[in-house]
Amino acid sequence: MMYAQQQQKKPNREFILPNELFALGLNATEVSLYTYLRFREGRKTYQCWPSYKTIGKDLALSPKTVRKYVGRLVDKGLISTENTTIVTKDGRIRNGSLCYTIHPIKEAMEQYYQRQRRQAELDTARWNAEKCEQRLPQFPVGGYAEADVLT
Repeated sequence: MMYAQQQQKKPNREFILPNELFALGLNATEVSLYTYLRFREGRKTYQCWPSYKTIGKDLALSPKTVRKYVGRLVDKGLISTENTTIVTKDGRIRNGSLCYTIHPIKEAMEQYYQRQRRQAELDTARWNAEKCEQRLPQFPVGGYAEADVLT
């Protein structure tokens, strides 16, 4: 009976990963980091504050690698970061851990689609420019020959 009561007191740390996450072209480390931040986030605030060192220890990554992949998740619109400060016992103000805010997956998907549309527009413009260039008459690189000027 005691075991059943202890089990009931555990906080529910289960969460669902959205299917759209796998449509964003994330690599395994990005998925792992995003999942970790989702696990650590407050369910009402969607925020958490683990340090690069803590994340690295928990995911077996170096702090430098964590920083790199945090930047990628920010670029993809899945999270945002904000600097925090702490006050030490002797009153000095120090940098704290980053505050990570997890964004709704729909925002990240919209950014992803916008990037794809922009890339498609750039590719189309480049293709059109190449086609137009192929239709233009080709002139000699050095300009006109002397014989052309004299005649």
